[in-house]
Amino acid sequence: MSQLARELKQTRPFPSAAQEAVLSIKRTAALLDLRLAELLRPFGITPTQYNVLRILRGAGPDGLPRCEVQARLVAPVADTTRLLDRLERMALVARARSTEDRRVVTSRITPRGLAMLDKVAAPLKVLEESEVGRVSGTRLKALISVLDEVRRLTPCHRE
Repeated sequence: MSQLARELKQTRPFPSAAQEAVLSIKRTAALLDLRLAELLRPFGITPTQYNVLRILRGAGPDGLPRCEVQARLVAPVADTTRLLDRLERMALVARARSTEDRRVVTSRITPRGLAMLDKVAAPLKVLEESEVGRVSGTRLKALISVLDEVRRLTPCHRE
């Protein structure tokens, strides 16, 4: 019996290895997401908000329009505008309308947003190491490669 079957208290075998693999990925992602949410809660941000801040830090001073932020999210959300609204109210993000094309609103991380990422960095590194740090580098690279292949072969994969 697999670790997943024991965790889910599954009494019968999974119908297929594919189903077990998909459920294992979902279970692992859910547990990792829960731990990340618990870590970020005292900082007053969610994992998705953290993801946006990292995206905007990476974009540099030019920032990004909403649609580009949405395209780069690890876990896409339905209403990126509302997500950016909240980050703006928290003074972690600033937005400005383009003078060339008034339809385009660019989001940029603020100094306060950068400070938030700095505060979260050390505890996040500890969390990541506790989650996967005991797995060898070779096996982590293999896992990354397999997950890359799964996403590449998924019909709804976005590039």
